[in-house]
Amino acid sequence: QVHVLELGGGLVQAGDSLRLSCAASGRTFGRYAMGWFRQAPGKGREFVAAINWSGERTSQSDSVKGRFTISRDNGWNTVYLQMNSMKPEDTAVYYCAADLSTDTVISGRSAYWGQGTQVTVSS
Repeated sequence: QVHVLELGGGLVQAGDSLRLSCAASGRTFGRYAMGWFRQAPGKGREFVAAINWSGERTSQSDSVKGRFTISRDNGWNTVYLQMNSMKPEDTAVYYCAADLSTDTVISGRSAYWGQGTQVTVSS
């Protein structure tokens, strides 16, 4: 079982950068694929990025490709989402997700989810 906690949300201006962290518990963290999702007010949860257990394979949505980067440090049980050139439409609650299957993470059906962290981008 994995417990995940998102850290690093806040208020930034358009064009700024922000890095989110997802700290995970459990000695088997290195076996899990991880992902980031977001949910804006009045909208459904949207896939942002995912990374496989080793960090060798990543996937991003078209809306963030070239601006956001997902990475992980298995030694620190942490996954990161580096967000650059942020836009007001990036405003959302960002969630971290974990599952043994990368495809399951991407599909949004992960077994484990965090509580989310608010990111607000002002224009």
